[in-house]
Amino acid sequence: MKYIFDLHKTMLDNHLILVYEGEFNQEITKSVLAMAERNMDSSGEESSVKRKVFNVMVECLQNVVKHAEEVSNKHAAVFMVGKSDKEYIVISGNSISNENIDGLKGKIDQINALDKDGLKELYKSIIKNTEISDKGGAGLGFVDMARKSGKKLDYEFVELGDGSSFFCLRSSIERL
Repeated sequence: MKYIFDLHKTMLDNHLILVYEGEFNQEITKSVLAMAERNMDSSGEESSVKRKVFNVMVECLQNVVKHAEEVSNKHAAVFMVGKSDKEYIVISGNSISNENIDGLKGKIDQINALDKDGLKELYKSIIKNTEISDKGGAGLGFVDMARKSGKKLDYEFVELGDGSSFFCLRSSIERL
């Protein structure tokens, strides 16, 4: 049972206040958001910070729900929220097909290369040109996450060896 203590210590060391691993759907997403909102309310977080964190969480969770591939049931998605004195961290991870990696990298790298004004223009361009399918795909959520956080999106792909990879996405939001 030492793994329970190890998990607890890892969560404390990484300032994690919410961790969920498993199936993601709209009901679970609502529950996760409600728990995070209660946590921020109980800690007396500034409303402007809460709005930014909540927005990034919604985009991150929608990305997991909409884009998590059915490539393998053995790799469930994960969602975490961390909180330190200086920032909130929102992290997600889900399996994706390796054939989608280059397109995803390209979108995120394009977003990370832009400044505040560039992000605003890209956001307007995506909305105006309606490059959005019913599954998303235009990168609007990633643009919104970068705009709300004011920081670059951190990401990594971990090869799973079955034609898929685990896509990890991290966004940080400064506390005022």
